[in-house]
Amino acid sequence: MKTMSDHKKPELLAPAGDMEGVRTALRYGADAIYCGGPFLQMRASKVGFTREELAQASREIHEAGKKLYVTVNVFARNDEIPALAEYVGFLKEIGVDAVIVSDLGAIAQIRETVPDMEVHVSTQANCMNWRAAKVYYDLGVKRIVLARELTLQQIAEIRANVPEDLELEAFVHGAMCMSYSGRCLLSAYLAGRSGNRGECAQTCRWNYYLMEEKRPGEYFKIEEDDRGSAILSSKELCCIEHLKEFEEAGICSFKIEGRMRTPFYTATVVNAYRMAIDEAAPIAALRKELDTVSHRPFCTGFYFGDPNQLIPDTEGYVRDWLFVATALEASKNGLLRIETRNPFAVGDTIEFLSPGHTGTPFAVSSITNEDGEPLDRSATPMRILTISAPDGIMAGDILRKKI
Repeated sequence: MKTMSDHKKPELLAPAGDMEGVRTALRYGADAIYCGGPFLQMRASKVGFTREELAQASREIHEAGKKLYVTVNVFARNDEIPALAEYVGFLKEIGVDAVIVSDLGAIAQIRETVPDMEVHVSTQANCMNWRAAKVYYDLGVKRIVLARELTLQQIAEIRANVPEDLELEAFVHGAMCMSYSGRCLLSAYLAGRSGNRGECAQTCRWNYYLMEEKRPGEYFKIEEDDRGSAILSSKELCCIEHLKEFEEAGICSFKIEGRMRTPFYTATVVNAYRMAIDEAAPIAALRKELDTVSHRPFCTGFYFGDPNQLIPDTEGYVRDWLFVATALEASKNGLLRIETRNPFAVGDTIEFLSPGHTGTPFAVSSITNEDGEPLDRSATPMRILTISAPDGIMAGDILRKKI
């Protein structure tokens, strides 16, 4: 069997919600980055780049020899269609490599007015079969981000029935929701915030109770659990053990979810999948790396034909590690300057995460503040401190601590 190192490797596509996310994804091995701009993007405004930030991101990404895709994946209203041409023209002008689009009318508008812009069809478009994929191809689409409800066998059937130059992309890691390929009205109904307009209130993660019609005010847990019953909250996707099977099914781009996640998440997940693609570490070790970030229990989604596994058998998140700090410069003479994120103390064992490596532990024997005064512990985030540390830690490395 061919390995991923025997030929052109699949693309590793990472999320970014801000410039720190862009730089983290690049540093830890992403081949391409996707983000949202100020118009028609499917995430909250706090992870929407301004035009100036998009231009900066494009410069830095292309200087690194990587690609930038921008989401324009909201289902557009009538008054939003005319503005598409100018906006996508701007994206093309700053060098964006492709736009990710859901709406059929938006695709037609982009292809008509900016025909040299590469278009990728979003997973929100729910492309489930080869016939639909060919329709998009005939419209000039370059890539399909496949519906999340497909099995790998169904993906292989699509690959066998579409033109060779139509690319197929699929999510391999990250949060999922119980709705159909992310198209959900629950948040709009319960909270007045539409998930399809980038305003999801995460109502599927709430705890729910039953109330019997003739017993108003009496609430019954749906499942017996001291922590509540979040019955609509699915497990998270993790397919790091199955990347060769994805490639054999015809997937050319492995997509990681998480534009609203922390740099710690981005660094850890991108680094693990980079090493998996490069076959640079045992998969079991990389799977342990993924457990260091906060996540709901993992599953393999629909890919192997068992959708019941999405339903969690335990509530809440796995939170066994803390993001402690980021290295501001390389360690030297046994010392390291850091920017803090979460508490730690003298005597704690910390791990540093460098690109292309799994976590390396060391013991903290000293902490000093900016005035050189010794501290027993660090409890304030975003503070500049110096700690004892081994040589070999580089600027940008992530520091973490097991809880």
